[in-house]
Amino acid sequence: MKSKSAQGGLVYSTEAGRMCPQCRQAIASCRCSAASVRPATDGVLRVSLETKGRAGKGVTVLRGLAMDDAAIAALGKQLRTSCGSGGTVKDGVVEVQGDHRDRVSRMLTDQGFVVKRAGG
Repeated sequence: MKSKSAQGGLVYSTEAGRMCPQCRQAIASCRCSAASVRPATDGVLRVSLETKGRAGKGVTVLRGLAMDDAAIAALGKQLRTSCGSGGTVKDGVVEVQGDHRDRVSRMLTDQGFVVKRAGG
C-alpha cells in the first residue's frame, strides 16, 4: 500500500485554483519553494503560433524557458515591446498577440538562445 505522501494530494480546488503539493495551500498564497519550481527543459526554446481557443486570432507562443518568473516576465515585456503588440506571461509561457514567430526567433537567437520553430 502506498503512503499518503506518495499518492500525491489535492492538485486543484474549484475554490482556490491550483494547489501546492508540499504545503497544500493555494499557489497564490504558497510560501514554500515547491510552487516556483519548473520542470527541467532541454535548453531549446520553442516558438509556435496558436489559434485554438482564441476565436481564430493568432498568438505567438514561446515555451521552454528555464528561468525564474521575474526573468521570464522581463523577457516577455521585451518581446512584446519590440513586436509592438500586447501579450502575457502565464505559467512560464510567453504569449505575444499576432504572428511574430520570425521576429521573436531572430531576437532570441541574437541573445544567444537556441530556438526551434514548433507546430505548423
